[in-house]
Amino acid sequence: MADDLAAAVTKALAAVKDPASGRDVVSAGLVQGLVARDGIVHFALQVVREAAASLEPLRAAAESAARAVPGVISATAVLTAHRAEAPARPTAPRGPANPGPMLLSDVRAIIAVASGKGGVGKSTTAVNLAVALAADGLKVGLLDADIYGPSLPQMLGTRERPRSEGQRITPLSRWGLKAMSIGFLVEEETPMIWRGPMVMGALEQMMGQVAWGPLDVMIVDMPPGTGDAQLTMSQRVPLAGAVIVSTPQDVALLDARRGVRMFEKVNVPVLGLIENMSFFCCPNCGHRADIFSHGGARREAERLGVEFLGELPLKLEIRELADAGTPIVMARPESDEAQSYRRIARRVWEKAAAKADAAPKIVME
Repeated sequence: MADDLAAAVTKALAAVKDPASGRDVVSAGLVQGLVARDGIVHFALQVVREAAASLEPLRAAAESAARAVPGVISATAVLTAHRAEAPARPTAPRGPANPGPMLLSDVRAIIAVASGKGGVGKSTTAVNLAVALAADGLKVGLLDADIYGPSLPQMLGTRERPRSEGQRITPLSRWGLKAMSIGFLVEEETPMIWRGPMVMGALEQMMGQVAWGPLDVMIVDMPPGTGDAQLTMSQRVPLAGAVIVSTPQDVALLDARRGVRMFEKVNVPVLGLIENMSFFCCPNCGHRADIFSHGGARREAERLGVEFLGELPLKLEIRELADAGTPIVMARPESDEAQSYRRIARRVWEKAAAKADAAPKIVME
């Protein structure tokens, strides 16, 4: 059944013309990584990088053609780019020394919120830091860079689909900030069965084809680990710094250490470590228990020579409000936890703004 649907989608895509070659996108070899399963379709269009910005109409046409196939519930197409080969000599391969033009040039400071492993509360931290900065009067963007496990729709409390205006996508507005996630573009339970180039293509689209406008700061909720998304962000945007989130136990701190070293290797300053789930507060009696140990991130920060930004408890209310789409900074601004998020956010902004303003300005002519 899945093979039949993939064949039907491929046939529909054969009616979409590639403006560069005049051939259809299938025979031109543009369609890559097509997956059709349970009515959900994903594929990429591999195009020449230099022409990618002008090919949003082609992507939209291909996506519409796939969506019109009987049996297709939803379809998602992304552009993934490669370098054109010069006729006289080969071009340099894409890599750290040749990553393409920088994106998000209208954002004063871009901050990656990262973790070495999943399940440490990184997304909850990223959302609350972003909302705290917006509450302080800054123009804030929040980008969900976790393509495989997007969580912003749940944590921001909206399943609204972004609007498109020409070749630009309008980010959603929620809690005083602008937000974008692949989760706003696909069905909630759709698995993202994509290889690395497709992930990088989707990330580049959310950075380069979304109408973010001028921002003071963008918080990027990174996926866990040290993979393609981290490399893409470090190469394609001028990161002002990274914040590492960890729990206190040794296994999480080991992965956090890897995250710190990874950002150091790509010349991104680490703004500091946050210890999440630092201790447990009983919702009935207020008793404190150090379930995951306590103080490990502070000691690790001292060992690595980076700032310890603060600690946050494992508290039922933080989880309940995050699941309900109402960050605690907004829902309970008077709480100790909200005040902790705001203190950390102000310190992160102070450090990131100073680094961004001190960086040399590169002008492309």
